[in-house]
Amino acid sequence: MRIGQGWDVHRIIAGRPLILGGVTIPSEFGLEGHSDADILSHAITDALLGAAALGDIGMHFPDTDPQWKDAGSLQFLAHAAGLVRECGFAILYIDSTVILQRPKLKDFRQPIRESVANTLGLEIEQVSVKFKTAEGIGPVGLSLSAEAQAIVTLAR
Repeated sequence: MRIGQGWDVHRIIAGRPLILGGVTIPSEFGLEGHSDADILSHAITDALLGAAALGDIGMHFPDTDPQWKDAGSLQFLAHAAGLVRECGFAILYIDSTVILQRPKLKDFRQPIRESVANTLGLEIEQVSVKFKTAEGIGPVGLSLSAEAQAIVTLAR
């Protein structure tokens, strides 16, 4: 068995869509990034790559490569899952957390879980997505940034 941990953070900016786990969330702001800045997909991608000792998202999808400009991060997630499976691992479970002061995300839990599960070829019961605020503390609490964390369990 292997366990991998992933984390991502992006600045909040106006004029971009807010995308989490491949789902566009109605919001007056989005996240700044070279790709679509989907922090949840990025964190899960890093957790998958880490669990299989395959590096990190920046090694596979560098932000210096114009090919990935505004790219949808679900393709990063699907690619990482393919690499993990090529190494002989099965994805058992994903536990993730999005930390964002606003908007409230509870109504988007099911669509996000479905999007991640479908992208990875998993059952929805294998994907957990939690939402937290930062209680007004730090850059996330001041609505300057958003973070995501993920832990994945793999088995050979």
